[in-house]
Amino acid sequence: PYSTRQQHRTHSQVLPSHHVCPPDCVKVLGSFMTTASGAKLTILGLGSLLSERSSRMTLPNLTNFRLVRLHNYRRVFAHTPAVFVQRGISNRTTLEMASLSAEPCDGQSFIVTAFEVDDDGSGMDAFREREEEFDLKMVEYEILDEHQAPREDCEAPRRLGMLCSRGSDELFIKQWGQKRFDEEVTGRGLPTIWNWAADSGLRPCATYLRHCTLAAKKLGPEAYASFLDETFLVDRITTIRQYLEKYPQVLEELPPTELAERYGG
Repeated sequence: PYSTRQQHRTHSQVLPSHHVCPPDCVKVLGSFMTTASGAKLTILGLGSLLSERSSRMTLPNLTNFRLVRLHNYRRVFAHTPAVFVQRGISNRTTLEMASLSAEPCDGQSFIVTAFEVDDDGSGMDAFREREEEFDLKMVEYEILDEHQAPREDCEAPRRLGMLCSRGSDELFIKQWGQKRFDEEVTGRGLPTIWNWAADSGLRPCATYLRHCTLAAKKLGPEAYASFLDETFLVDRITTIRQYLEKYPQVLEELPPTELAERYGG
């Protein structure tokens, strides 16, 4: 569903080899990120990327799919991606339209997936398109199981992965242009991507929430509990466990047939 828009690209930023680059070696939401030949990049998954199957739809050659913990960030349903409207899974009547992002929050933490990708200079373009609205940042993460972690993880003084962090409408326009924002966001009836107030009543997109919940459950009890208790609505108070107790029917919200694999958990 995404098409690469050559006219919106800036010069690619080259990443040094795996786990040794400082956070500022990546220009976020201002360029497409590529790695030096033979290098690897760690990606952190907090929503759809909790599902290895969904991850491989964009990055089929990923390796070392595993669980890690992210500190001083909060996972929250607080923005409305245009792709949910495009795919027909966004409900504007009930405001069930929100997707997940991570935002800085001291003292908060949650479990995410991590995996490595090789990049030949163009492989990250599809990922950048998939995650078009985010501010992609390199952040530190904590190993949960040294037996599952690659050797580089265990030996690195700093473990860095690319995270889909909270963006802004302004950053989207800077990255992709006003025309794309007008066509894909306001042109589809969304007043904003990111400017939803805590008391707006915004709710998770039901199909997407079901997908993420099923994916988290498949990752085991620790990851599942983290998703339920360390993921919040736009009010930053209500947890997903509390939300699903109130709206258990969400887990019966099957995706359209053509999206069954992408949103199948």
